[in-house]
Amino acid sequence: MAPKRSYNYGMSSFPVSMFAHLLAIAITTLVLVWLLHFREGLAFKSANKPKIFNVHPLLMVIGFVLISGQAIMAYKTVRARRNIQKIFHLILHFIALAAGIVGIYAVFKYHHESGLPDVYTLHSWLGISTISLFGLQWIFSFISLWFPGAKPSARDRLIPWHALFGAVIFFMAILSAETGLVERFIFLSLRRSQEALIVNFTGLLILLFAISVGFTLLL
Repeated sequence: MAPKRSYNYGMSSFPVSMFAHLLAIAITTLVLVWLLHFREGLAFKSANKPKIFNVHPLLMVIGFVLISGQAIMAYKTVRARRNIQKIFHLILHFIALAAGIVGIYAVFKYHHESGLPDVYTLHSWLGISTISLFGLQWIFSFISLWFPGAKPSARDRLIPWHALFGAVIFFMAILSAETGLVERFIFLSLRRSQEALIVNFTGLLILLFAISVGFTLLL
């Protein structure tokens, strides 16, 4: 078996993680401008059905993608003992999961009240798969790594797999967000407009955020 390699990239993760935080702020701003200024706002109950839909991108981008990214970086960004970092990691992922569930509920509610079909696009397939795997990962990790917790030797074997599957699910969340933006762009026939620029820049910044999260973990 080949020996494990440890790489030293010669720089701290701090500037990259700070860049990720700034990207998260920028993405949040763009999403809010898009939904509140161009798309007439948000509502769970409204005669204006697109307002119900708008809850979906808000919670899936800000609540699911950005907060789960922050959870992944918690071990590098939270300056505290390992146990405190684990608590941040666990709670942030739970918040992301809750936001994702409510966000998916919002889009199903919108489809139901608008007479539209459900789960027929690539975006919807990716989204349902991602939130399902995310939920299973959280539950399994809570039971095996937190409470009641597996034996230390078993936990040591599980942690690399936990990290690997977490990275894969985060990648799937990014794909879901990007395909969702493209799908909405086409549905709204945005073409060349200020709103189109907002949506496109949101997609680009989400990609940069994902890359920044990945580099934060590597450094």
